[in-house]
Amino acid sequence: MNVLVVGASGKTGRHIIPLLKAAGHTPRAMIRNFDQRPEMEALGAECVAGDLEKPLGYAVRGNWTVMMAAGSGSKTPPEKTVEVDFHGVLSLIETSERMNVRRFIMLSSMNTDDPETGPEKLRHYLNAKAGADARLRQSLMNWTIVRPGYLHDEPSHEMLEIAPSLGPVDENTRISREDVAKVMVACMAHDNTVNKTFDIIDGKTPLKEALESI
Repeated sequence: MNVLVVGASGKTGRHIIPLLKAAGHTPRAMIRNFDQRPEMEALGAECVAGDLEKPLGYAVRGNWTVMMAAGSGSKTPPEKTVEVDFHGVLSLIETSERMNVRRFIMLSSMNTDDPETGPEKLRHYLNAKAGADARLRQSLMNWTIVRPGYLHDEPSHEMLEIAPSLGPVDENTRISREDVAKVMVACMAHDNTVNKTFDIIDGKTPLKEALESI
């Protein structure tokens, strides 16, 4: 099936594309800059023009699933974070509904249930994510919200801890971007993750077993 990856050129998105390809799907990378096209195609994606700050109908049309893997993070000015991570994602959700997307998998963050308990430098980001997550939960699409702790670039080891809530983020609540990508792609084959929100961090349970426990 066609799967639109928003944030395909990011560190997590670059892991998602080959995983989708290996699972037999057709990954479609939404990119703003076509200088990124050779890299995305080398990873196995078709490329489609799109920008979260502009109309998204062209990019979303014809996809069965949307994976939202973009995020501005702590270094982006608060007003830009709100524009992209809240208003941009709301536009993506609403466009996906109009275009009859069936499945929407959102990369969010731990602490979105209570942004004020998160790290101060991330609170504007967490508030934006919280609003987008709340809108997705109201959708009629089959949605999943994946909330990792601090992301790192170490290799995947596919041993996780997953639960509806794993408490506040601190230096011990970490997970590799590669494992986050594997969880997001694996959600497509696990119907028990539909309409669920869960936190994920490094742990001691094999990925498949952890997902089946949701």
